[in-house]
Amino acid sequence: MASSPATAPRLTVSRRLRSTPFTERAMARGASAFTVYNRMLLPTVFESLEADYRHLISSVQVWDVGVERQVEIRGPDAARLVQWMTPRDIADVQVGRCCYLPLCDAHGKLVNDPVGLKLAEDRWWLSIADSDVELWADGLATGAGLDVMVFEPAVWPLAVQGPKAEELMSRVFGEAVRGIRFFRFERLPFEGHPLIVARSGWSKQGGFEIYVDDAAVGERLHDVLFEIGADLDVRAGCPNGIERIEGSLLSFGNDMDGEDSPIEAGLGRVLSLDADIASLSLPALRAERARGPVKRLAGIVVSEQPEDGALSPFGIGGWPLSEIRSQTFSPRAGTRIGIAMLESGLRDGSEVRVRRADGGEVDARVTPLPFTFD
Repeated sequence: MASSPATAPRLTVSRRLRSTPFTERAMARGASAFTVYNRMLLPTVFESLEADYRHLISSVQVWDVGVERQVEIRGPDAARLVQWMTPRDIADVQVGRCCYLPLCDAHGKLVNDPVGLKLAEDRWWLSIADSDVELWADGLATGAGLDVMVFEPAVWPLAVQGPKAEELMSRVFGEAVRGIRFFRFERLPFEGHPLIVARSGWSKQGGFEIYVDDAAVGERLHDVLFEIGADLDVRAGCPNGIERIEGSLLSFGNDMDGEDSPIEAGLGRVLSLDADIASLSLPALRAERARGPVKRLAGIVVSEQPEDGALSPFGIGGWPLSEIRSQTFSPRAGTRIGIAMLESGLRDGSEVRVRRADGGEVDARVTPLPFTFD
């Protein structure tokens, strides 16, 4: 029997869905909605989407992002396997660096887009988005006979994000945290336990990710962050749909997926298509570059629309292969914006008619990504 529109569907939790050391703490601090990500529970809303957004851009939040699973690749052939999986040249990546690594199959299609952490010359972590990279990587390694171990370590990232993040982190980890550059990491002690701390995170507000490798230590760290940050108005939070779309932070599985190439997703700046590297996807991506992609990611900005006017995902009139992948009402733009996969013929600046979810239509224009706001 179908539920009425006023009845929200419930999520039945079983052993198929894993929790993190911080799940119960997030619930106790007001998490009101979750999604499933890498077979784990990820908070998506606390007070409300907009209230969470306004707090994030003004203060500091602690996020349970333990769903960002690490795929560890360790052994003499570790770098060889990572390079095979990505069309980005990793030869110059130094130990202590983070790097954005689109992973692609032999057809040039995206498998995932993790942040890679080079822990040692023979050891990498791939901090993955929502897809099963471990099985794919292990299959590649086994099929090629590589001397490498592929597994998921017991590691649960905890993010501290927002303009006051550095102040909060310095109170917990000391002044050394201020010296960590963007997309770099250091091992810093918390009550005698060394933790990898990176200046990174899925927001444009600045912050850090702490790679917790001991559940009890993580629970203690979580509580200390709130205790010591009370005067900074620290709150529990999560990746925010408004902030990340305004910041043009792409979401694998939403904005792009396994049907899209990194060229179509606008990731050309991080690809090394002319490099002499052994990458599984390089032949397909070079061929795509030569003939030109048939679609591309771009922004959609509605000309005038009330805040609650959700757009139809397949609502771009006259362009049947185009679709709106993510959307939100943007307080910065004062209207609704979206990230869309568009047919290549739709150029930046094009005026389009977009269908609304309620059946109406509205004027909109195509814009480049990232969004810019006057």
